[in-house]
Order: sequence, then C-alpha cells, then structure tokens
Amino acid sequence: MADSENNEDGDSVGGLRGALRALYYGSDTKARVFRFLLLGFDLVTVAFFIVSSMMEPNASIHVVDLPIAGILMIDFVARAIVANRPLRFFFRFSSLVDLVVIFSLIAPLLLDNLAFLRVVRMLRLMRSYHVLHELRKISAFFRRNEEIIQSSINLFVFVFVTTAIVYVVEARRNPDINNYFDALYFTVATLTTTGFGDITMEDTLGRTVAVVIMVFGVALFLRLVQTIFRPHKVNYACPQCGLNRHDPDSVHCKHCGTVLNIPTEGEW
Repeated sequence: MADSENNEDGDSVGGLRGALRALYYGSDTKARVFRFLLLGFDLVTVAFFIVSSMMEPNASIHVVDLPIAGILMIDFVARAIVANRPLRFFFRFSSLVDLVVIFSLIAPLLLDNLAFLRVVRMLRLMRSYHVLHELRKISAFFRRNEEIIQSSINLFVFVFVTTAIVYVVEARRNPDINNYFDALYFTVATLTTTGFGDITMEDTLGRTVAVVIMVFGVALFLRLVQTIFRPHKVNYACPQCGLNRHDPDSVHCKHCGTVLNIPTEGEW
C-alpha cells in the first residue's frame, strides 16, 4: 500500500515537472504564448520598478509589491523544478538576483535602499535566449536586424545597471541624487563625457564608482553605440577567403572577389 502511494507521489511530481518543462521549453503554441507572457510581465515589472524608484515610498506601492513578489516566487520555484541540476540552478547569478528581487519586494521597510538592486533582474530578462530563438523564427524583421537589436539591448542593460549601482551607492550619501532619474542623469552625463558638473560625487566610495565608470564604462558605452549605428552587415562566410561580414546586396566578396550567393528573403 505504501509503495503504491509512493509511486503515485512520484508520478504526480514527474507529471508536474513534465508539464512545466513543456511550458518553459516546448515548441507548441501554448508554450510560446506562455514565454511571451512571462517576457511581458518582466517588462511591466521593470517599468514599475523604474517609476516607483522616482516616487516616495507609500502604502499603495507596497500593495503592488506583494503580488509581484508572489508571481516571481512562483516562477522561481517552477524554474527550479524544471532545472536539470536544481542545486546548480540556485547558485546561478540570475537565480541569486531573483532572490534579491523577491526579498526586496517583501521587505521594503527594512531594505528600502537595497530594494533598487532588483533592477539587476534586467540582466536575466534581456538574456532570455528562448524568447530570442522564438523571435528569430517568427519575425523576418528581427532576423534582419538581430545584431542591432541585441546591441541596443546590451546598451540599455549596461546603462540601466550602471545607473542602479550609482543610485544604490549614492542615494543616502549624496544630496544631489534623490531618485533613480538623478542617478540616470549623472550616469549618462559621465558615459558621454559631457560632465555638466551639477551633480558631483562628494565621498570616496562615490568617486571610486565614478572613476570605474569613466575608465571602463566610457569605452564600453562608445563601443556599443558604434555597433548600433554602424552600417548594417550580414554574416555570410566567403567560400574562398572566409570573410564573414558583407553588405546585404553584395554580389562579390570585397576581399577576394569571389562570387557570393547570400540568401535573402527578397526584401533588400
């Protein structure tokens, strides 16, 4: 009798895991819709985090925090169930970030400053490779502009996370940084080397962050911007010399002159 009960429990757990895997990794219409709904929810929550960071904490914001935390926790548990190696899943950077997000949402009074680290969730959101895979298959526009779209996303994530670091470090130290938008203004002014000077770092930690942004961030920022605005190229290996990047309408390889047969969809 006990064995049959154990078998039933195992079957139910296995059935739940199979159903969740079908949603998170399946290729049917229901799975795709589910993943796009998750992506949409993430986008909405990130927008809410940005807006709420510019507002004074109040009861209405905390009321919204709790349902978001509940949905994020359900998603986290579901992804842990479908993971091939659950222990490794818990120690992934994206998983640790999600736990910080959830904890910050349910403890806003104790961790008011740390709560804004939840914007780091953008790193996991924008690296949703399953959604990118779906976009490649269903959108000709995405396939044509994939490199530009990914570079734009990388730029957005970089600026977003850098701003979050500036805000978390300086919100309680610097009287000129009162909300997330102030931190965004300082970050963009620093990355673009504009340096208006109306917001400056007064403490050692803040100046250290500013130095890191100027030394490493400016170079990366300019590189990402250059990637977005440079002329569009297609990736196609020349059979003769191996050159990979060509103009979309190239007939001959610019390096060796070999005739190219770049596949197109007739839209160039």
